[in-house]
Amino acid sequence: MSHNRILVVDDDPDIRKVLSVLLGSEGFAVEEAENGRKAVERVLAGPSPDLMILDIMMPGMDGLEVCARVRETSSVPILFLTAKSQDQDKVAAYTSGGDDFLVKPFSQTELLMKVKSLIRRHTEYNTYPARYADENTQVLAEDVVVDIRTRSVRRNGTRINLTDKEFDILRYFMEHRGEVVQNKDLYESVWGEKYLPSAGNTIMVHVLNLRKKLEDDVRKSKIIKTVWGKGYRIE
Repeated sequence: MSHNRILVVDDDPDIRKVLSVLLGSEGFAVEEAENGRKAVERVLAGPSPDLMILDIMMPGMDGLEVCARVRETSSVPILFLTAKSQDQDKVAAYTSGGDDFLVKPFSQTELLMKVKSLIRRHTEYNTYPARYADENTQVLAEDVVVDIRTRSVRRNGTRINLTDKEFDILRYFMEHRGEVVQNKDLYESVWGEKYLPSAGNTIMVHVLNLRKKLEDDVRKSKIIKTVWGKGYRIE
């Protein structure tokens, strides 16, 4: 049985109850927070949960603000679960630092697939064997160093806080260094879902977030280069 901790953040007690029962039946330890303020306080108090399931529309501090505040100190995977389904809503969720997005009403099977996938990636990469440390350290630029083992990136010696999804994208680029990575291949490998044209906006937002963290000037990218009409490439 799993002992991973999941923090469910939703102002609707019925949603919290449904998720607690569903996730508890899969062996997860579920904690609840009925508003954004309590969710942020819980993460800051530690230890960090292994996953957050976060509603967007909540009174007071909404889910987007919660996500942004959590990202200041934690790389915990964040799955947005919300009734907001427009493309701009997804863009806002990913821009704030979210890892994945699921629209209410949701399929229980799809929810569990996303939960298990996010936790598995986060857990596996954080326990990567130490003996691979040297061969999994790469220099992307004179001031940017990536360590695959610890899933960490440092710029001028200072650690950069990437979300799990941002790191997965960066790692995929690194695995195909020098090659042009097309949106379809990137999306299906990193997200594990069938690529649809609308997913292009999701990729664009995540790549832009990466550039903001890695580059001096996102308009003159030196690390992640856009190959117009084809995809992206790092040298």
